[in-house]
Amino acid sequence: MYIRASHRARAATDVVEVIREHMFATLVSVSPSGTIASHLPFVYEPERGEHGTLFAHMARANPHADVVGHGEELVIFTGPHAYISPSWYVDRATAPTWDYVAVHCYGTAVVHSAAEAERNIERLLGVVEAGHAHPWRMDELRRDDVDRMIAGVVSFEIPLTRVEGKFKLNQGDQPERVRAAIAALEQRGEPALAAWMRRYNDLP
Repeated sequence: MYIRASHRARAATDVVEVIREHMFATLVSVSPSGTIASHLPFVYEPERGEHGTLFAHMARANPHADVVGHGEELVIFTGPHAYISPSWYVDRATAPTWDYVAVHCYGTAVVHSAAEAERNIERLLGVVEAGHAHPWRMDELRRDDVDRMIAGVVSFEIPLTRVEGKFKLNQGDQPERVRAAIAALEQRGEPALAAWMRRYNDLP
């Protein structure tokens, strides 16, 4: 991913925040027949390994499952993004652009055993069911149904070898334009991107 110096992540915690808030990501692998992609929820444990570890699973019937673990994978997390219009500025003599936050993670997957797959699904449930009034638990299923479910998926983890974060947020633009863009985004219902713009342009 092309990243200007001004668009680099300021802190590792910013990257962790993007991954955890936008956990439904795109897994990209190369198969003998070409590039293949799947959309999956990922759980990230940043303290596990040099660059952290991602955990996910997919349907065994998915052709992608046959190539996971046979080469480097790319997982793309897309954060908030929006078109930035010059019409928002007093001085409109500038080009339009698209501001966004994105994280690319690289590594080779390790496929789980059945027991590991069950723990991995429980890991995901611990994240997505958190905050529910009555969280659903896998033990609400019969044991044979759990076994059938586990047999139907390929579960894996990706120890990350490289993580790239890009925060393209009008850095270096005129302060009045940045403020105008933030105001327009907030008015249009894009508070998450506006908040990142404030943070990366050192605005209150």
